[in-house]
Amino acid sequence: MPASYTPKTRDSEAQEQTSSQSLQTNLSAAEATVRDVLTGKGGALFSLAPDDTIAQAVAMLKDKGVGALLVRDGQGALVGILSERDIVRQMAETPGETLPRLVRDLMSAEVETSSPDETLVRVLRRMTDGRFRHMPVIEDGALIGLVSIGDVVNFRLTALEYEALQLKQLIVG
Repeated sequence: MPASYTPKTRDSEAQEQTSSQSLQTNLSAAEATVRDVLTGKGGALFSLAPDDTIAQAVAMLKDKGVGALLVRDGQGALVGILSERDIVRQMAETPGETLPRLVRDLMSAEVETSSPDETLVRVLRRMTDGRFRHMPVIEDGALIGLVSIGDVVNFRLTALEYEALQLKQLIVG
């Protein structure tokens, strides 16, 4: 019988697997790491010293367009983090007295950090549970970056847009 007359059966041909069906694409969101975010973000780190004033911190936050600053000692070691939220809370408690104060007085000294290989899902959960929005990233004892909850959300939205485009192309052909 000619090949053209051979009926197709379930096992007669290798089934093509689309990208939307692959194990890798279905797990990629769960496996994305802090390193993936840092790769796309760039390495700019903004920091100040514990003895700088809140006025200096506010100016740096404004100039750099960021929501938090790392606080480092004279040797460059991470000793805290200062966020816009820390400053606003203090301004509400002591109106007109906040700007001359020192960073060490308002910074959070108990800083949660991440490794670059930690998954974004885990980091997002830690940020949400801890009610903070910025996390320094440490690798081999060295500060290598800072991720914000906005960075993580933006990374995931970009991935979702790409996945939607792939699905649209699959449907349209």
